[in-house]
Amino acid sequence: MDEPHLYRQIVEAIRQEILSGKVKAGDRLPPVREMCQRWNCTAGTVQRAYQELSRQGLVHTRAGQGTTVSGGGTPERETPLRRAQLLHQAETFLLEGLSSGFTPSEIEQALRFALDRWRSRPAESPAPEPGCVRFYGSHDPAVAMIAAQCNEIMPGGDFQITFTGSLGGLIALAQGMADLCGCHLWDEESDTYNIPFVRRLLPGVPAVLVNLAHRRIGLIVPPGNPAKLSSLNDLVRPGSRFVNRNPGSGTRVWLDAQLKKLKIQASQINGYHLEKATHSEVAQVVAEGTADVGLGIEAVALSFDLDFVNLTTEAYDLIIPEEKWPMPAIQALVSWLQTPQAKAAISNLGGYDTLTTGNITWIN
Repeated sequence: MDEPHLYRQIVEAIRQEILSGKVKAGDRLPPVREMCQRWNCTAGTVQRAYQELSRQGLVHTRAGQGTTVSGGGTPERETPLRRAQLLHQAETFLLEGLSSGFTPSEIEQALRFALDRWRSRPAESPAPEPGCVRFYGSHDPAVAMIAAQCNEIMPGGDFQITFTGSLGGLIALAQGMADLCGCHLWDEESDTYNIPFVRRLLPGVPAVLVNLAHRRIGLIVPPGNPAKLSSLNDLVRPGSRFVNRNPGSGTRVWLDAQLKKLKIQASQINGYHLEKATHSEVAQVVAEGTADVGLGIEAVALSFDLDFVNLTTEAYDLIIPEEKWPMPAIQALVSWLQTPQAKAAISNLGGYDTLTTGNITWIN
């Protein structure tokens, strides 16, 4: 290859190693001679590549110390590296969104919405009343039941619930607005629930995961399932009207991942952008006949006397920061979840598996 262009390949190769974390801040790059042998080029080509990386703020060179990846003790170089890493993450997010069928304007709107939610938080979260437990997170009938029976489950306590969706719950924890949150976020890469998202949104924050239950999620359809819907593939049928969950909800995260696997574009589904904030609102739309099918949990379908087509079972967990763990009301709640009475009460709602209800996992 023409050496004047080869240096760009060297720059990009090293840049990707830095952004991926394979080469970390403070690591030394190979000596020029070693790079010449690796790339079969002249010293001038390698030096030109190192100079370009230095211009981008990714590396710095010091006499007698060689060329080192920026960061880790070089704060004056940290901002360009962080900027490059952020740009890489943004480009990855953009490509994933486009490949899932979203338009650039839809992606921009979603980002603006997320940023507005972050910016709208109070500068300092108001201190909760003594004995008050603030819950933010995904809509779930079992959580609503806990709030209704608060005096029995947490004597002297108050259980305030705000249904924001799973991501909204974790954001509220990060902002100090919540004492615990409820989420059911499926991570496609690890095929696990919740823990990967806790580590991403609460980096370095020790937390406790308490399983509320595993619940069945699927298609909510009118009694008798007149359209004979049985899978997500049926959502693209001509004339079929769908009602969706809101962005940021665990149900929506799971759905979008499945549609991507099935190579189904959002534009193929009539009603994909008809979004509701809770499972109950989805069921209400189906019950009124405005939609033929929605995605939600079995417990809500049963409460509206609708039929249900099971698609998967998901873990719904309570996430509690370690600093909130000693709160008496939270300890009372966790103790109650570990009783046979709690498991029976949740099971009676329908669509729940309570085998692991009350199980505790520490997240460091």
